[in-house]
Amino acid sequence: MCAHKLLGGRVSRALVLTVAASFSVFAGASSDIERSKQAFVDELVNQHGFTQQQVSDILATANKSQPILEAIARPWEAKPWHQYYPIFLTEKRLNRGLAFMQQHAQALQRAEKETGVPAHIITAIIGIETFYGSYTGKHSVLDALYTLGFYYPPRASFFRKELAEFFLLSREEQFDMNAVKGSYAGAMGWGQFISSSYRHYAVDFDHDGKRDLLTNPVDAIGSVANYFKQHGWRSGQPVAFAVEVNNLQGLDINTDLKYQTTWADLAKAGLTVPHGLTLSADMPAKVFPFEQQNSTEHWVGLHNFYVITRYNHSPLYAMAVYQFSQQLRDAAEQH
Repeated sequence: MCAHKLLGGRVSRALVLTVAASFSVFAGASSDIERSKQAFVDELVNQHGFTQQQVSDILATANKSQPILEAIARPWEAKPWHQYYPIFLTEKRLNRGLAFMQQHAQALQRAEKETGVPAHIITAIIGIETFYGSYTGKHSVLDALYTLGFYYPPRASFFRKELAEFFLLSREEQFDMNAVKGSYAGAMGWGQFISSSYRHYAVDFDHDGKRDLLTNPVDAIGSVANYFKQHGWRSGQPVAFAVEVNNLQGLDINTDLKYQTTWADLAKAGLTVPHGLTLSADMPAKVFPFEQQNSTEHWVGLHNFYVITRYNHSPLYAMAVYQFSQQLRDAAEQH
């Protein structure tokens, strides 16, 4: 029986109008995506010397990935601290980290000497990012950046820029763009560098003529250290320390990464430093909350804590790196 006779003319007409409106919205969105793709092609042709055929041929091989869209909607950093840190602070990761430090002691020592970034910080980053090269990502980097650059409106502009950087990186490093695997966000290699970071901060640390972060742990060590140096790591300065907060009045306690306070402000509110630690009054400092199951811990993040958040813009991530680095340092000193 036809819909018109079954539902009645008025309902049927409303249904038709709804379907038509939906199709119009879909068609409009599809048209916007195609315009964005053409603008992307034009940018690479006009600004970076690619041919239209080169860019179009690569884009034609890229696939929109629903699993990538689902993954970016549920990042680990959305978890509370008491669910987040057990993912990373494990005995297995610690043991693998100690083995990594022993195996690559010479490269880590040279990186620390040249950049001022401690070996245990470098080791913690690589361990948390990829479990020392074991999990560098299963997604096509091309598919990830294509999907997020054209089909994820909240951050499409950022990921289109990263897609352009991936084109440039692949030309410079002679990558097969269809073969490179990485995270759902397009990060790749031992240190999970996004394309722009790879281009700007990767170094050929073993001097073999290639900046290879995909398979070379020595280049990864030097590149992680260089990233931190270029983002202002201050050698010999503390990262963070736990505090007892008895009076929240006047304290800026949230997870915003902007530092609006100095140590002088926090000291005036009654916070004290651990024994043996001295801080200048004008040092940027901020209190961060970390949610435990039945309580909240508070830590003061200092300048170097902020530098860690330049690698991943999350206080949870920075705290996991810091605490893991302390585990590595302490365990290495006992061996």
